[in-house]
Amino acid sequence: MSAASAGPRPSVLFVTDLAYEARGRRYCDEDIFLTSRLREVFDVALCHPRDAAALLHGFDAVVVRNSGPVLHYQEAYDAFRVRAREAGVRVYNTLDGRADMAGKQYLVDLSRAGFPVIPTVDRAQDLGLLPRAESYVVKPKLGADSVGLRFTKEPELRGEEDGTLLVQPRIDFRYEVSFYFVDQDFQYALNAPRPDQRWVLEPYAPSAGDLEFARRFVEWNTLSHGIQRVDACRTREGELLLVELEDLNPYLSLDRVPEAAREAFVARMRESVRELLA
Repeated sequence: MSAASAGPRPSVLFVTDLAYEARGRRYCDEDIFLTSRLREVFDVALCHPRDAAALLHGFDAVVVRNSGPVLHYQEAYDAFRVRAREAGVRVYNTLDGRADMAGKQYLVDLSRAGFPVIPTVDRAQDLGLLPRAESYVVKPKLGADSVGLRFTKEPELRGEEDGTLLVQPRIDFRYEVSFYFVDQDFQYALNAPRPDQRWVLEPYAPSAGDLEFARRFVEWNTLSHGIQRVDACRTREGELLLVELEDLNPYLSLDRVPEAAREAFVARMRESVRELLA
């Protein structure tokens, strides 16, 4: 089929904040690369997350990528979700995820259900369920990038914080590892060998057990189409525990993976967006 008879290409509104400064990461570089590769099969325009609600109607799909923590523009993000649903606009990641996309309540729910996650509670009455630790982490349910995070010697929640913050024991872990998926398909894994350098990442060859661990959370989630990053820590005893299931706008660290893995990821992402539009 000739290019002239192929018909118009699907149009994609790519939502990103190219000016957002994240510690140890170059959001803008990653999204400039991704949009350059998406343009090979789609007509692509970029916009800031604050503008997405006003612009989404003119596109076949909206791809939300490195748009920064939603809490910095919560009202605009909520308006975007409402308008996208009302207009029937396809959004990637789809808006049906139940992990970070919906806040961090899932960590409490998974902990209660016995999943291998860092023990997590959000109520003062449940603080006694946490294991003893040298210190504890308290962070907002709607937080990101360590915004609002604090460390305490004892597990605590002030009265007005009950139900709005999470409390976890501070885990003494060997390293962190992240597993990256497009839809249900595993793409690659990266680990941070040094706990104090979260974003100094290296390629990681997961074992069968590691992948089984990561897939358990991807399968638990209700995300129809999109990219998910399963973040875990390896304890001193060798166990993997979930730190976060990022299903909204996970940074991909594509500059840290071999070229073959990067190309395979791009191809699978483009296929996934095509499937969303089908």
